[in-house]
Amino acid sequence: MTVFVRGLRLDAGIGVYAHEQGRLQPLIVDVTLTLSAGPVEELGDTVNYERVAEAARGLVDAGHIELVETLAERLAIACLNLPRVQRAAVRIEKPEALAGADAAGCEVVLAR
Repeated sequence: MTVFVRGLRLDAGIGVYAHEQGRLQPLIVDVTLTLSAGPVEELGDTVNYERVAEAARGLVDAGHIELVETLAERLAIACLNLPRVQRAAVRIEKPEALAGADAAGCEVVLAR
C-alpha cells in the first residue's frame, strides 16, 4: 500500500547563500510512503497524513537548514520511524531557487 502527501506548501528558513539568510522561502513537499502489507480497517492501521505534515512542519520550525537535501533526508528518516512504513520518498521543490525555472530541488528515497 502507498500513502502520500502531495503539494504541502511550507515557508522555511533554508539556503546557503547570503540572500537566503534571515528570510523564509516557499517549499513544496511531496511524500510517498510504502507501507508493509496488512489489513487496513481503522486509522491506526495506516499512516495518518497529518503526522507526515506535522513532521515536515516541525523540521522547518526547528530553525534554518542550509540544504534542501538535508531537510528531505531528515523528513524521510522521520517517516521511516512511523509504524508500517518500509520506504519513504521525499521530494522538495524550491520554486524561487533558480531564475527561469519552475523549481529546483531534490528527491530522497530511503528504505528499511
